Amino acid sequence: MTKGSQYPSELRRHTDAATGVSVLQLTASADINHATYFLQSSFTPDGQTMLFISNRTGSWQLFAVTPFPGGPIIQLTGGAPIHPFSPAIHAGGRRVFFVRAAAVWWLDLETLAETCVVDFGAGSMGEPSLDATGEWIVAALKKDGQSGLAIGRADGREWRHIPYSRTVIHPQFHPLEPEWIEFAGDPAPRMHRIRRDGTGLECLHEHPNDEFVVHETFLGRTGDLVYTVWPHALRVMDWQTRRHRTVCEMNAWHITPNRDGSKVLCDTNHPDRGIHLIDVATGTAKLVCLSGASSGGSQWLTSRYALAEDFAAARSGAAAGKALSWMEAGMDTVYGPQWTHPHPSFSPDERLVVFASDRTGTTQVYVAAIPD
Repeated sequence: MTKGSQYPSELRRHTDAATGVSVLQLTASADINHATYFLQSSFTPDGQTMLFISNRTGSWQLFAVTPFPGGPIIQLTGGAPIHPFSPAIHAGGRRVFFVRAAAVWWLDLETLAETCVVDFGAGSMGEPSLDATGEWIVAALKKDGQSGLAIGRADGREWRHIPYSRTVIHPQFHPLEPEWIEFAGDPAPRMHRIRRDGTGLECLHEHPNDEFVVHETFLGRTGDLVYTVWPHALRVMDWQTRRHRTVCEMNAWHITPNRDGSKVLCDTNHPDRGIHLIDVATGTAKLVCLSGASSGGSQWLTSRYALAEDFAAARSGAAAGKALSWMEAGMDTVYGPQWTHPHPSFSPDERLVVFASDRTGTTQVYVAAIPD
């Protein structure tokens, strides 16, 4: 299996047992297959190509189903493995940005040519996030034992590493004020912001270890933030006033807002009540479909961040009672494995939901119709 190889469609069709909606299973190999991360779209803007990540070649690579849904599967990357949750589609639809080690690359979806944007050498990087114009990129970076943010232009210019004292995850540009970046300082307090030039660092919400804030993101194009206080509530914070309000009390988990910020898609866990669509104005949650995912990770049974005693291997390196970031605690035991989580996201027309599930024993990619 090599870059550019083409394989037959693995499409299967199902009907959801709870809602009766149509569910498409896009992958069926005996490997891990996962849609792109829930903070990014799995579809090109025209809805004709759906991207997914798989280790079916022996390492993490990027694949596509095109045309969606019944077209062949095409292997888009080869060689050194990519960060499995890093692909981010440029607004223009032709380029996909992704990470290898501590380098950002982009792929031309038409020619499959790959170009390195920036390489920080030895180190590791999280998923890249693009601003609304597609001109700027930000990603978490750990280099020489120092966490922080890597920020620069998509054409390779003006890159710099801005150090931060704790683990950084999920940095994102403000949709209306792209000079601002929101990021999670893991474990607690989580929500912070910093200007693109490295100034203006501040904590947006002071909270203790037992207020389990997770999966914060911008509420569409409103500019406000939406987040989960696990497993109690979905909440919104006004970017300007810092006022918080509860949208609904439920175990919303991974969350993805629609573009205008009127709806939030979420999966659920402990108990798994399926994938829901939440109306932000009323707090009403409507079941889309069941996920059937195993949703691994012992920490989701608690309502606080991981402590040293939650992870035996960390005991010698951390005092009892010290909160650990999800990277310190281990994503494959305490907070994961991530590929067992549904991570739902919208299609470009917001009529479909893409999610992952290991309901068959191995993780596959599914697409379900959102009920009218």
